[in-house]
Amino acid sequence: MEYLSYILAAVIGVSLGLIGAGGSILTVPVLVYLAGVDPVLATAYSLFVVGSTALVGGFQNFRKGLVDLRTVAVFGAPAIATVYLTRAFVLPAIPATVFEIDWLTLSKGSALLIVFAGLMIATSISMLRKRTASEIDRLEEKHNYLLVLVEGVGVGFVTGLVGAGGGFLIIPALVLLAGLEMKLAIGTSLLIIAAKSLIGFLGDIQAGSSIDWPFLLIFSGFSIAGIFAGIRLTRSIDGEKLKKAFGWFVLVMGTYMVIREVTTVVY
Repeated sequence: MEYLSYILAAVIGVSLGLIGAGGSILTVPVLVYLAGVDPVLATAYSLFVVGSTALVGGFQNFRKGLVDLRTVAVFGAPAIATVYLTRAFVLPAIPATVFEIDWLTLSKGSALLIVFAGLMIATSISMLRKRTASEIDRLEEKHNYLLVLVEGVGVGFVTGLVGAGGGFLIIPALVLLAGLEMKLAIGTSLLIIAAKSLIGFLGDIQAGSSIDWPFLLIFSGFSIAGIFAGIRLTRSIDGEKLKKAFGWFVLVMGTYMVIREVTTVVY
């Protein structure tokens, strides 16, 4: 199972390279269900894996002129601060047993996985929903940087709580609120994801998380190799078709996780 997790780590990288998101949606389930990592620790590992992979992709896009540094600052600064504070102080403050009655015990790990699965389902719906051209044009005219800043705080909290990079939350905000063209939004989102994920991971280090560095570095290496492949594949694969297929996969996976975790807490 651990070797299979390495293969899927490469898939995570390919997803980030192709559509600028999706990696974190796969990372936590792969770490928990295939590599046997504790759910809470898996959210920390996810930050490092997705952050390091996105950093490589973001640098590649920056070299091509596909990163808007002003938007990185406006969106990234509040997101980075929020994710760090969440990992360093909010997450450690959540009790090991969140809720317990006679027939139900909800552990911290199961609670995080259920929240994460809900995020997966919401993400899949946003991926499968097709906006009309007039709707996109109308939203692109707003260029509302105040809302970009506010969403940066929200995405930072989600990232800190469940270890998700939030690419599918960031990219729509950059396109629809900051008015960025899609390719520019993808490149910019990778740099934002990298900064907030890696700094969030520092919050876990500060909180005293026990890290299996050999495993984490090997897993991240496969993911980084995948993003190079993904960036190359953007020339020959229709990103919209891939996005829709990935959306269905995420929906099925999220539904499975909800059912699995709910059945484990009810006895």
